Amino acid sequence: MDTAEPHELTARTRAMLRAIAAGRGTLRCGREPHLYIDGVPCCDQFSAHALIHDGLVATPPGPTGQFVPATLTPAGSAALDLATAAA
Repeated sequence: MDTAEPHELTARTRAMLRAIAAGRGTLRCGREPHLYIDGVPCCDQFSAHALIHDGLVATPPGPTGQFVPATLTPAGSAALDLATAAA
Protein backbone atom coordinates (compact mmCIF):
# COMPACT_ATOMS: atom_id res chain seq x y z
CA MET A 1 0.00 0.00 0.00
CA ASP A 2 1.26 3.49 -0.79
CA THR A 3 2.12 5.84 2.05
CA ALA A 4 0.47 8.76 0.27
CA GLU A 5 -2.92 10.06 1.34
CA PRO A 6 -5.70 7.80 -0.04
CA HIS A 7 -7.76 9.10 -2.94
CA GLU A 8 -11.27 10.40 -2.30
CA LEU A 9 -14.03 7.97 -3.23
CA THR A 10 -16.11 9.32 -6.08
CA ALA A 11 -19.44 8.05 -7.37
CA ARG A 12 -17.51 6.10 -10.02
CA THR A 13 -15.08 4.49 -7.56
CA ARG A 14 -17.94 3.58 -5.22
CA ALA A 15 -19.70 1.91 -8.18
CA MET A 16 -16.49 0.02 -8.95
CA LEU A 17 -16.26 -1.17 -5.34
CA ARG A 18 -19.94 -2.24 -5.37
CA ALA A 19 -19.38 -4.25 -8.57
CA ILE A 20 -16.34 -5.95 -7.05
CA ALA A 21 -18.25 -6.68 -3.83
CA ALA A 22 -21.01 -8.26 -5.95
CA GLY A 23 -18.47 -10.60 -7.56
CA ARG A 24 -18.63 -8.91 -10.98
CA GLY A 25 -14.99 -7.77 -11.12
CA THR A 26 -11.87 -9.45 -12.43
CA LEU A 27 -8.29 -8.27 -12.62
CA ARG A 28 -5.90 -8.96 -15.47
CA CYS A 29 -2.56 -9.60 -13.80
CA GLY A 30 0.42 -7.48 -14.67
CA ARG A 31 2.65 -4.77 -13.30
CA GLU A 32 -0.48 -2.61 -12.99
CA PRO A 33 -3.51 -4.91 -12.88
CA HIS A 34 -6.40 -3.90 -15.13
CA LEU A 35 -9.95 -4.05 -13.82
CA TYR A 36 -12.76 -5.63 -15.81
CA ILE A 37 -16.43 -5.46 -14.78
CA ASP A 38 -18.73 -8.09 -16.27
CA GLY A 39 -15.90 -9.01 -18.65
CA VAL A 40 -15.60 -5.47 -20.04
CA PRO A 41 -12.47 -3.34 -19.42
CA CYS A 42 -13.15 -0.60 -16.90
CA CYS A 43 -13.25 2.83 -18.56
CA ASP A 44 -11.20 4.44 -15.77
CA GLN A 45 -8.04 2.42 -15.14
CA PHE A 46 -6.49 5.35 -13.25
CA SER A 47 -9.21 5.05 -10.61
CA ALA A 48 -8.95 1.26 -10.63
CA HIS A 49 -5.21 1.52 -9.96
CA ALA A 50 -5.87 4.07 -7.20
CA LEU A 51 -8.26 1.64 -5.47
CA ILE A 52 -5.56 -1.04 -5.61
CA HIS A 53 -2.77 1.29 -4.43
CA ASP A 54 -4.99 2.61 -1.61
CA GLY A 55 -5.40 -0.99 -0.39
CA LEU A 56 -9.14 -1.23 -1.07
CA VAL A 57 -8.92 -3.96 -3.74
CA ALA A 58 -6.83 -7.10 -3.25
CA THR A 59 -4.45 -8.19 -5.98
CA PRO A 60 -4.14 -11.97 -5.97
CA PRO A 61 -0.92 -13.27 -7.51
CA GLY A 62 -0.99 -14.65 -11.00
CA PRO A 63 1.07 -14.75 -14.16
CA THR A 64 1.00 -11.70 -16.41
CA GLY A 65 -2.12 -11.69 -18.56
CA GLN A 66 -4.08 -14.12 -16.36
CA PHE A 67 -7.53 -13.08 -15.14
CA VAL A 68 -8.21 -13.47 -11.42
CA PRO A 69 -11.26 -12.52 -9.34
CA ALA A 70 -11.16 -9.00 -7.92
CA THR A 71 -11.97 -8.86 -4.22
CA LEU A 72 -12.28 -6.13 -1.65
CA THR A 73 -9.86 -5.97 1.23
CA PRO A 74 -11.28 -5.40 4.73
CA ALA A 75 -10.40 -1.72 4.24
CA GLY A 76 -12.32 -1.72 0.93
CA SER A 77 -15.38 -3.24 2.58
CA ALA A 78 -15.21 -0.67 5.39
CA ALA A 79 -14.81 2.21 2.91
CA LEU A 80 -17.80 0.98 0.91
CA ASP A 81 -19.88 0.64 4.08
CA LEU A 82 -18.96 4.19 5.14
CA ALA A 83 -19.67 5.59 1.69
CA THR A 84 -23.05 3.83 1.56
CA ALA A 85 -23.98 5.10 5.02
CA ALA A 86 -23.05 8.68 4.05
CA ALA A 87 -25.08 8.58 0.82
